[in-house]
Amino acid sequence: MLDCNIYVIILSGDIMIYLKNFSLLDENQEYSVICYEETRNIFNNYYPTRIFPKKHFKDISFSDVTCFYGGNGSGKTTLLNIISDSIGSIKKTNYDKGSHFNLYVNHCNYDMTLEEPLEIKTVTSDDVFDYLIDIRSINSNINRRKDTLSKDYLNAKFTKPHISLDNYEELKKYSDSRAQSMSKYVRERLRNNNIVEQSNGESALLFWEKEIKENAIYILDEPENSLSAENQLKLKKFIEESVRFFNCQFIISTHSPFLLSLDQAKIYDLDSNPVTIKRWTELPNVRIYYDFFKKHDNEF
Repeated sequence: MLDCNIYVIILSGDIMIYLKNFSLLDENQEYSVICYEETRNIFNNYYPTRIFPKKHFKDISFSDVTCFYGGNGSGKTTLLNIISDSIGSIKKTNYDKGSHFNLYVNHCNYDMTLEEPLEIKTVTSDDVFDYLIDIRSINSNINRRKDTLSKDYLNAKFTKPHISLDNYEELKKYSDSRAQSMSKYVRERLRNNNIVEQSNGESALLFWEKEIKENAIYILDEPENSLSAENQLKLKKFIEESVRFFNCQFIISTHSPFLLSLDQAKIYDLDSNPVTIKRWTELPNVRIYYDFFKKHDNEF
């Protein structure tokens, strides 16, 4: 009976919705915040005000997976930052968001379930790029080390040895060079050699697998960057499995048709005015892809 109950809970998806609702400031609230603060200070930057009221966008309800879709300048990243700071999300990189940002965040309201997530984390495409740069740096050092070890192998294998029995390391090189291929000789002396064999896309997928744990909220800003279409589909499956089996909730800004098609995703179109919830097949960017491939259907 217990197993059956657990199974029903998993299928319902309710357990994954930690953040239920979030309210942005409307025009009157923004004006009140600015006027109050301007009585004490002078500002020339009102970010992030004056973005969402003109879109008639205030109240957000969340699903297991909630996506924010829109073009550059639509406010996707700003919205993620507001939500992230409001609910106390962990970030790898902090940046200057302007004088009014914290004041704006302090006036936002949200509703969480009684069950608290073990982690709330925000991950941006910059975090992925930084990880790939680190990997590339490691790979560069490994490749230089490979060249050195290859030369050591050839010297040990084809140079007449003059090695003292007291020099264990040189004796081992000499012995291994005769018993092993160059590839095995080099590989045994390299650490983290598996990193070299991964493409950027594979490394990016590995990054997501390391970042995403159980029972958590993840706020992802364009996670499809650096991923091919094939790897975007793999990330889609990984996110769906993290929701279904590991009680995770995702809040994602994305252009990717593959991620917009995530199972049961609630999608807010920030390009529409007022902002509305749409099916992924209704989104303009997805329709462009569809129309293009439909036009060339006879070429496949």
